[in-house]
Amino acid sequence: MAARLIDEQPALAHEHALAASRRAGRIAIVRESVAITAYAIGDFALALRELRTYRRISGKDDQIALMVDSERGIGRPDRALETGRAVDRASLPVATRVALAIAMSGARLDRGELELALGELEIPELDPDRAFEWSPALFSARAAVLEDLGRAEEAAFWAERADAASDALGVATASQDELVVEDALVDEESADGGAPSRGEEA
Repeated sequence: MAARLIDEQPALAHEHALAASRRAGRIAIVRESVAITAYAIGDFALALRELRTYRRISGKDDQIALMVDSERGIGRPDRALETGRAVDRASLPVATRVALAIAMSGARLDRGELELALGELEIPELDPDRAFEWSPALFSARAAVLEDLGRAEEAAFWAERADAASDALGVATASQDELVVEDALVDEESADGGAPSRGEEA
């Protein structure tokens, strides 16, 4: 129920997650659900506490980006950067690694470090000609930082790439047929780097 409600009714989703926690608080996914719903309603302190518990129970770092963002939400960008640097990025799934790069860039922005914020996004997945599930968010983040830097032309390019990636991924999800996507290669693969199932190139 929490998963079904979180987009439309995050507060109610959080209540469901809390109810689950009262009954099964030692199950990792339950604590993860409490954390995610707490984050959705802006209770970053609770989100961070639950994320730490989730990581302790599960032994996983797959919510590290949310931990970084929760530190930012509390107003601690320095701690956010420390948290992100404490994990081995090479061991993370690709989607998690990209989300972490975006979160780290946001922490740099919180500190007013615009060039360093841009640098956090300079990762191998930043390819304007390929679209994966994480591409729209990554391209949009780069566009936003470039806009803050006053590099409007470059910002516009990456904003267009974000839109193209979103459109391409939306069409690819709706159809199993081969698609022609302008200015983009749609390459659906698993988060752990599995082989692509289909792709398009301009």
